[in-house]
Amino acid sequence: MLPKTVQDQCDDTCNGTSNIDVLKDQLINDQTVNGLAEVFKALGDPTRLKIIHTLLNKELCVQDIVQILGMGQSAVSHQLRYLRNLRIVKRRKVGKTVYYSLDDEHIEQIFVQMLQHVKHS
Repeated sequence: MLPKTVQDQCDDTCNGTSNIDVLKDQLINDQTVNGLAEVFKALGDPTRLKIIHTLLNKELCVQDIVQILGMGQSAVSHQLRYLRNLRIVKRRKVGKTVYYSLDDEHIEQIFVQMLQHVKHS
């Protein structure tokens, strides 16, 4: 007979958590989970992360972002529209010029925290 692994021993001795019903009641609902997943999906794209990074300190027009990233205007506009639909960025129109900025400080905080985490590794 083979010796028991740590996992086997845990399975033999674990009786579960006594407050499992409380934890189940505190679980976030599906709508919130799906919204959160969409934001993390958006943050999983390198181009969108570059756009967010460029907007950390300053509102920029589409043409500025195009020049900074070295991408086509259509591709940048597509990504900005995706980010705007998720309320990650917001826009302000002055005449024919559209300026973009981060929607709120939560996005900035998430980005800065993750950047620090990656640089710390």
